Amino acid sequence: MMSTPQPAKYSPATDILDIEDLSDEVMAAKFPQTVLRFRNDRWAATVGLDQLTDDQWARHFGRFEPLEANLRRPLALRYHGHQFRVYNPDIGDGRGFLFAQMRDGQGRLMDLGTKGSGQTPFSRFGDGRLTLKGAVREILATEMLEALGVNTSKTFSVIETGEQLDRNDEPSPTRSAVLVRLSHSHIRIGSFQRAAALQDEALLRSLVDYALTRLYDVTPDENPAAQLLNLVVERTADLAASYMIAGFVHGVLNSDNINITGESFDYGPWRFTPYWDAGFTAAYFDHQGLYAFGRQAEAIHWDAMQLALSLRGMSETEPLVDALNRFPELYASAMRRRFCWRLGVEQPKDQGKTTELLESAVRAMIESETMIDRFFFDWRGGQVRTGEAQRLYLRPEWDRFRELAASCEATAPLDHDYWAQPAPCSMHIDEVEALWAAIDERDDWDPLYRKIEAIRQMGEACCIPFHSPEK
Repeated sequence: MMSTPQPAKYSPATDILDIEDLSDEVMAAKFPQTVLRFRNDRWAATVGLDQLTDDQWARHFGRFEPLEANLRRPLALRYHGHQFRVYNPDIGDGRGFLFAQMRDGQGRLMDLGTKGSGQTPFSRFGDGRLTLKGAVREILATEMLEALGVNTSKTFSVIETGEQLDRNDEPSPTRSAVLVRLSHSHIRIGSFQRAAALQDEALLRSLVDYALTRLYDVTPDENPAAQLLNLVVERTADLAASYMIAGFVHGVLNSDNINITGESFDYGPWRFTPYWDAGFTAAYFDHQGLYAFGRQAEAIHWDAMQLALSLRGMSETEPLVDALNRFPELYASAMRRRFCWRLGVEQPKDQGKTTELLESAVRAMIESETMIDRFFFDWRGGQVRTGEAQRLYLRPEWDRFRELAASCEATAPLDHDYWAQPAPCSMHIDEVEALWAAIDERDDWDPLYRKIEAIRQMGEACCIPFHSPEK
């Protein structure tokens, strides 16, 4: 569920991640500076950390002094994974680690993990650092996705660290940062792939039990492997649909980037596509379009297949295949549900009508070259809200959608100030670059902070939390 933050007292987990052979203890890098640039008090409140002073915040999330009654040393997690469908056993947390675990206001086990916190045994030839631009981009991605109902990690903290980094894919030297994200676990499909590749049955069973009992909060049944795969298929099918309805392209949907809870995380070359363009790609190195906008469901389903393959030692094949075969219909159902949610209308009881409503909208957006954000903004509640917009939607390619939408019932009020604005809040690449340029060229952070406020206003205007299979 895309939940409203629920305040909580600080409650360190009593069941800290303790799976043998899953991680290595590491130490954080020592940075020249710790300049606080972003603290997410909305979500800090959910784990009881919003009352920290800025100095305490920097000590914990810039210098990584342990939180009270929590992990005494950070843990770099071990995993394998398929990267652009090529298996790689030589990966793991190369510039991040698990820093702390705690319970949130809903009782869920939550992780604080890092990005850019220094080298680990898995860094290979990397410096273990994160560019400040990369941190700013992750703030924007997570804030925008949260507002659009996507089950995503939350950017918890960004601290500028005072180092100059050299990168091949952006102007260098460039500024550095360390980021902390709040997630419902950092266990990935790649964690299970590693256990299977090592033929470590005890590790595999421990991972399955951990995922079921501590992350999904369910009692293992007679076939825990198939039980877990069914839950992951449900969550990841919904994740794929949420990307599509948000117009989002993750860019690197490798199996080591798919969280076992179906929560989106680890944002690198992401982009939002302005138009419904199936071939739109985010990563400049995705030459074959493997993770293009229209292929994301295929990619995530393929990753779920790798989890199934990893679980074969714990289950007969048929229950695993049955679980995988649920993905297409679960994805189609999530597309219908999420489309109606963002449109702000009650989902028609007739499944065929809902499918046609969605398909006619997509077809018309493509034929009329209407931007995705513009469409949902104009049609919120199932009716075109302004005279200026009506002229666009009187074109013949919108005829069938107009007819179907006319019978839909609105589910949310439109009295929020956001709906009176002339244009929707969006996050296309030119705006991302402009926000970064203000920081890079003038050290002006105000445009970024104003954009975060605008995104959160949009999230508030959507009113109704999105209920996904998470609950």
